[in-house]
Formats: sequence, structure tokens, C-alpha cells
Amino acid sequence: MRHDKFHGRVEGSGRACDAPGCPTAGEFRAPGGRSPGFDGPGDYRWFCLDHVRQFNAGYDFFAGMSTEEIMAAQSPLAGWERETRAFRPDAGIDGAPRWNDFADPLDAIARRARMRREDALHRQDAARRGIGPEERRAYEIMGLGFDADRKALRARYSQMVRKYHPDRNGGDRSYERQLQEVVEAYNRLRASNAFT
Repeated sequence: MRHDKFHGRVEGSGRACDAPGCPTAGEFRAPGGRSPGFDGPGDYRWFCLDHVRQFNAGYDFFAGMSTEEIMAAQSPLAGWERETRAFRPDAGIDGAPRWNDFADPLDAIARRARMRREDALHRQDAARRGIGPEERRAYEIMGLGFDADRKALRARYSQMVRKYHPDRNGGDRSYERQLQEVVEAYNRLRASNAFT
């Protein structure tokens, strides 16, 4: 495809002009019956240069709008009152658009959305209990819930040391990093307010 001095011209598209009875190639795109929106890019019509000029001369963006809708569309703030998908806190992953209906036999996309929701609820629960990010990470490393007591912490620590310590697991030193994380998490939780 080549672009030339006319802005928007697409040569070699292979489309015929959509004007009735016009045999010329349709090289200029014009809005179609369905405008772009959340459900996709919308429909377009393709015209030759003469017919796109004719279309543009009679095009009315505000056709079918009430006076209030026209005033709102002309406002300098038009479009800023709603969050775009990219800037929403959940990045729009919880509400996929209709054009994106697809089969998800492995439940990969829905699982990701569920995990994000569960993670958000987990963070909110931790914040409500006064647990900071470092302590929350320590709970995750130890595999404990926020309601665990000192006895559960000691039991879980003993279990993980038996699993990761080379003196306890037959000399396997490949778990040294995990063991270090477990020891640091245990010490952090043991010193926290929840276990004092």
C-alpha cells in the first residue's frame, strides 16, 4: 500500500468505491453505520476522491444528538469523565468486551482475573489487620493465613526446615535460597505484633 499527497488515501486496497454505480477504486475511508467503541473499531465505507469529498461535505457528526448531548460532546472535558481500560485500577481485565468472546477451555484468562481479585482482597485484608507488605510476603513464604498463632508458626517453620535444610533432606543443597527465605520470614513474623 502506498500513501500519497492526499491525507488518508490508501492505494492498491483492491476495494471498489461504495457510491452506487461508481466503478472507481475506493481509496478513502469514511465512517460507516457502526461507529468505533468498546466493542471494536466500527464499520467503514470506502470511496473514491470525488465521493469522499461529497460525503465529507454532508457529514454531520452531531446528527441524532439532543442539544444537551451536543453541548457535552463540545465540552473541553468531553471523554475525560470516564476511565479508559488502560488506566482503570483493574486494567479492564474483569470485563472483557463482547467482541472478545472466545473459548477458554483451559480457563487461563478467567483464572488470571480470579487471581487478581483474590490478591486484591488479600491485600485489603492485610491492610485492615495492620500487616505491611513485608509481613504479608513472610506469611506467603510460610504458607500461613493471617489468623495463624505462634504455635502454628513454629510448627510450619519446623516442617519447612526439615524440607529445605541439607542436614535434614539427605544433603540436597539446592534448596538453600528457599531455606534462607523461610528463616528470614520466620524471624520477621516472630518479631511482629501479631505474634508477640
